[in-house]
Amino acid sequence: MKKHVFASVTAVAIALSTVSAPFIPYSSPAVAFAAESAPEYKNRAEIPDQYKWKLDHIYPSVKEWEKDVAKVEELAKAYTKHQGKLGNSAASMLKAFEDYVEMMRINDKAYVYANMALDVNSANSELQELSDRAEKMYTLVSEKTAWIQPEIVAIPDAKMKTLLADKSLEPYKLVIEDMLRNKPHSLSKEMEELLAKSSPLANSPTTIYGMLSKDVKFPKIKDEKGQEVQLTRANFISYMESKDQRVRQEAFKAYYSSLLNFQDSFAQTLGAKVKADNFYASVRNYKSALEASLTPNNIPTNVYDELIDTVNDNLPLLHRYISLKKKMLGVNELHMYDIYVPIVESDDRYIPFEEGKKMVVNGLQAMGDDYVSVLAEGMDAGWVDVYSTDDKRTGAYQWGAYDTHPYVLLNYQGTLDDVYTIAHEMGHAMQSYYTNKNQPYISSNYPTFTAEVASTMNETLLFKSMYAEAKTKEEKMYLLNQYLENFRSTLFRQTQFAEFEKAIHDREQAGESLNAEAIKKIYLDINKKYYGKDMVSDDEIAMEWARVSHFFNYQYYVYQYSTSFAAAQALAKQVMDEGQPAVDRIRTNFLEAGNSAPPIEVLKAAGVDMSTSKPIEQAMEIFEETLNELEKLVNEK
Repeated sequence: MKKHVFASVTAVAIALSTVSAPFIPYSSPAVAFAAESAPEYKNRAEIPDQYKWKLDHIYPSVKEWEKDVAKVEELAKAYTKHQGKLGNSAASMLKAFEDYVEMMRINDKAYVYANMALDVNSANSELQELSDRAEKMYTLVSEKTAWIQPEIVAIPDAKMKTLLADKSLEPYKLVIEDMLRNKPHSLSKEMEELLAKSSPLANSPTTIYGMLSKDVKFPKIKDEKGQEVQLTRANFISYMESKDQRVRQEAFKAYYSSLLNFQDSFAQTLGAKVKADNFYASVRNYKSALEASLTPNNIPTNVYDELIDTVNDNLPLLHRYISLKKKMLGVNELHMYDIYVPIVESDDRYIPFEEGKKMVVNGLQAMGDDYVSVLAEGMDAGWVDVYSTDDKRTGAYQWGAYDTHPYVLLNYQGTLDDVYTIAHEMGHAMQSYYTNKNQPYISSNYPTFTAEVASTMNETLLFKSMYAEAKTKEEKMYLLNQYLENFRSTLFRQTQFAEFEKAIHDREQAGESLNAEAIKKIYLDINKKYYGKDMVSDDEIAMEWARVSHFFNYQYYVYQYSTSFAAAQALAKQVMDEGQPAVDRIRTNFLEAGNSAPPIEVLKAAGVDMSTSKPIEQAMEIFEETLNELEKLVNEK
């Protein structure tokens, strides 16, 4: 989502991870499930109103929306009256900020409305036009405000010190200081304009990767019944979860062999992306692309390094889990194509949405009456869009603007994965709700570093609740295994990705080649280190980097999945151990904090110091305790 100088559309929380939402089954005998399947709707009109979000809470009609779009366009064009005057006086700067906030609050609301309307009805040509209009509006605002940061950093230090001493600017002090913190990396007006013009070139690798990925064609394979089926990106993981090892192996080899045919193209594309990252970091006087990526969000680079070091120190625990997985699968050799297959049978009963809501509400009781009450009311008050249609956007997300309540998009199919998705997205929604209720607009847009913590904490609390109610050994084993899989696929796997990303940037910065063979060797060596001697790191896995879109689309992004996961485990443990005092602390210092302080400080105030390795180490302790419990149950006669 686009970002402007001061703030952006509030709390965008669309999942970007290559790892799907955790799937943890619920089979407590206390709950009865109907023998049915997810309802199928041909179009949106067929879906009952209680299962559709209420966008009329934002605008009662398109005419009202059009009035706001026209108003934003008028305000954007008039905003240039502030240009060249920010340093004149505190009053001049304050007025520019206030006018900016007025414009952006309307802009965000109009932009969100148009795009969410299209997301649930993408074939509607009128809604496509609304979305295009909103895009043009947002672009206009961006163009008319692009001068603000360069003008702020150009103000002489002595003058800025005087301005910041004025109490009227106190609400905007953190925003101003954020801009000034990047002053050493700001360039002349001419250089900034040149870099802005070069941005399409820097973005070319991302565009090329998207097109290249579509060009890769996969062969047909034979399924469990021996019938030929077409392998695709969409169904690859489902075949990797097959109980038939032959199917898993065939899908694995077919998929990565197809990528191997394009290895040089993928390598050149990734190499170009890394070169661009390093180039822009160098031009802006950063020591590295890592520093360039983390500094704008006020994250010290040692957070990244300590994550990798601490996870590496605890790799023997992952190796132990891999050994247990090998034992439970009963295979002589455990291959990379065996990693996704469940090692404990699950109950795949359909869970009606109303039952799924109850499970989430019941599972989050530890968060206190106010939290649970708002969450439950929100799910019944037009926050959530539940069921799929052919022209609805896939996946799940939470979105909204400062002047709207949160909105959650689902594509509910009645699986336990879907129930956990409810908990996850409502975690985002509750963070947005509390932030917008307690913060002014300018500090309401919480950063990516903290955005996934509340949602993952919700999932963890739901797991804890379900495990406490589990009655049978099989039920406990399944829950424990899936919790361990969450650690493997997030804390370990995303750190593995982060280590690879740093390795290729360091290699390019040192002047070494990033050809296909070099990239494959780096990836394969790291993979072998992470999975240990009981895992056969098949040669094909050396091409896995080519299917991880984050490497091509973002810069140093994936580490935040690991840090968020660790922080979420720590906060969930505090809630379980301390009860209401922890809930109150987390709500006040984290859920309500938004961007009112640097993200490291926000989490620290909530009880998690991510500037140290302690949260990662605590997460590893939880992983070990969970592994001990599963091993104990496996060994029981």
